[in-house]
Amino acid sequence: MIKTNPRVTITVEGHQEPLILELYHDKAPMTVDNFIKLANSKYYEGSIFHRVIANFMIQGGMGASGVQPIEGEFAENGFPENNILHERGVISMARTQNPNSATTQFFIVHKNSPHLDGKYAAFGKMLDGWAILDAIATTSTDRFDRPIKDVVISEITVETFA
Repeated sequence: MIKTNPRVTITVEGHQEPLILELYHDKAPMTVDNFIKLANSKYYEGSIFHRVIANFMIQGGMGASGVQPIEGEFAENGFPENNILHERGVISMARTQNPNSATTQFFIVHKNSPHLDGKYAAFGKMLDGWAILDAIATTSTDRFDRPIKDVVISEITVETFA
């Protein structure tokens, strides 16, 4: 039996092509399960990429509070099997200084960011949509790194191949 990793399609308003990502359940199972649950519940629809830093990352997924935090699956938090590097196109969970504070926010790396390796729960990688990633990452932002014009996630779908 061939096992296929879950595939995520992120559709962004104003862009013809979506961001396509593959998730690695074998590296970060709690993180992948949490992301899929949120995506399937339509949690992300209408949310924005609220923090955008060119040559670093695009961050989205901020929503209502009350979502239960998950344990961070990365090397500095005792998960050595998650060896996904924060290279261009990797999706990872955002968090506070508390290593177990990830909830709904995620980021996609625009340019290689090795200073994040082992410190954040990376859980997948882009397969397609590179021009969209570049367009979002280079959009005009204010002094708080928020895009001047909202970059809205219209839909996130997940194919689990179950």
